[in-house]
Amino acid sequence: MAAEDLVERRSIDVVPDDERHGTAFSQFTLWLGANLQITAVVTGALAVVFGGDVVWSVVGLLLGNLLGGAVMALHSAQGPKLGLPQMIQSRAQFGVRGAVVPLLLVILMYVGFFASGSVLAGQATARLTHTDDTTGIIAFALITAVAAAVGYRVIHVLGRVASVVCALAFVYLGIRLLDRVDLSALLGDAHFDLPMFLLAVSLSASWQLAFGPYVADYSRYLPRTTSGRATFWWTLSGSAVGSQWSMTFGVLVAASSGEAFLADQVGYVVGLGGTGMVASFLYFSIALGKLTINVLNTYGGFMSMVTGISGFRGQKALSQRGRAAYIALIMVAGTAVALLGKDSFLTSFKDFLLFLLTFFTPWSAINLVDYYLISRERYDIPALFDPRGRYGAWRWDALLVYGVGVLAQLPFLVTHFYTGPLAAPLGGADISWIVGLAVPAALYWLLARRDTSHIPEETRYTLASGPAH
Repeated sequence: MAAEDLVERRSIDVVPDDERHGTAFSQFTLWLGANLQITAVVTGALAVVFGGDVVWSVVGLLLGNLLGGAVMALHSAQGPKLGLPQMIQSRAQFGVRGAVVPLLLVILMYVGFFASGSVLAGQATARLTHTDDTTGIIAFALITAVAAAVGYRVIHVLGRVASVVCALAFVYLGIRLLDRVDLSALLGDAHFDLPMFLLAVSLSASWQLAFGPYVADYSRYLPRTTSGRATFWWTLSGSAVGSQWSMTFGVLVAASSGEAFLADQVGYVVGLGGTGMVASFLYFSIALGKLTINVLNTYGGFMSMVTGISGFRGQKALSQRGRAAYIALIMVAGTAVALLGKDSFLTSFKDFLLFLLTFFTPWSAINLVDYYLISRERYDIPALFDPRGRYGAWRWDALLVYGVGVLAQLPFLVTHFYTGPLAAPLGGADISWIVGLAVPAALYWLLARRDTSHIPEETRYTLASGPAH
């Protein structure tokens, strides 16, 4: 393949049929590789660090991965049908310019995940190259930016390589861990505690739901004839298997290591495997796993920035220089946050995950209800780029529902810096994400079904001879 074919040309524009390629199975390898990584291990460990036992933490994490993973996989199934990045579709619900409201929060999410991933990957890179953590974080960020600039093809190649390399690393680490721990004692100390169980569910559900705003970016090049059901199941299975595998490992590590894991997450995990070449391989595996997901975060952030700005400027395409500039902005912002927050990672990351959830569950609920139940998979794609078209510049009903969905969660939210008044009667359990899905889904369905005049009879990919209305 020539270099010019490797570098992606598309941004927020529709992918033409003659550029579509691949199979739905590519979603399995991408999302397996993206989830077999150290941050997912830390996410699983948090369920124990904050008071859960092994058995119910694993069960709670599994439930959250399946529920949240199903939501994100429903977004993935939109990609082959529309051939568009995920967030550009939000214009059908929020308006061509109104979509900037959730987009601003999505960009914040990408910067935060880039930063949190860079902290752990920077530690691995530093140990692999015998430098300090700051140098490791900066080097890792630069490599991430280059891979994101190349685009879609290299992202899927990374996913395939990471799914194999990281799976081998986790199998080896799992065997070493089981040699060290008394598994029967850990499993025998099961004591169900509702708040801790719901914390585990929330941690993994938030992990999965946070993929929602960009998951279709990586399925939009699939042929239009690709089965939506196949895309859904391969995405769900790759993401749920990878994340549950990593998080279960994290639960066992945290339950058996105590303070040793908290003091140095990367160093402790690699120390399970050994020294010398084995340690180097494990550091490389950690960096590779984080590279895969951080490229997704950088690429998704770039897409979201272009989507938000183009709603006001009217652009549909982007030059390579413009692409590089957007990616550089994401990299610089994420690296700065990583360097500032690298010494208080665990508590900050847990709060970051749960707080993000309050903003993305209402968006997911509105997007999925509109696509599957109101529009029934029929969008006027040219109108998504025209603020005077059928979707308008601002759809205030959807924005109102979104705001209500965010506010409805606050009484149930539990984080280090804010706890809602209804959390205490529930024993401190955080069920805000359930409220954040149910309330806006019901409200949007009730409001949107009253007027469906803006919905085309079938999906329109090109401009018709007459004006859209």
